[in-house]
Amino acid sequence: MANKAQELSDRSVAAVQAGDRAGWIALFAPDGVVADPVGPSMFDPEGAGHHGPEGIGAFYDAAIAGNQVHFEFRERYPSGDECANVVTITTTLPDGSLAIVDAVTVYRVAADGERLASMKAYWSPDDMRFEPAPTG
Repeated sequence: MANKAQELSDRSVAAVQAGDRAGWIALFAPDGVVADPVGPSMFDPEGAGHHGPEGIGAFYDAAIAGNQVHFEFRERYPSGDECANVVTITTTLPDGSLAIVDAVTVYRVAADGERLASMKAYWSPDDMRFEPAPTG
């Protein structure tokens, strides 16, 4: 059975796929955190996550803006105030090439019950697959 976290994860995915930066950031509580991926990465060298609207916006600008992102849900596990999703994320880069990664994303509802406290994506940059842009 779906819960508020699954509803918010659906809204998050819809905003990202639509390129709606402001709408995506607005889904998070003022003290919200995005860790994508969890731990140190090219987007977050210290592995501390991106905090608050400014940090989440900076992550969006670095990782999402200018790209087309598509999520394919394979499994979903809503429970309590969280929802874990097993997904394949395909990012079409501006040159038409693809970056593809399998991940588990976990969304947690904030104390207000209306926004996200956090979104954590568990994946490794080493597992990302690339496909060249179509030629012709």
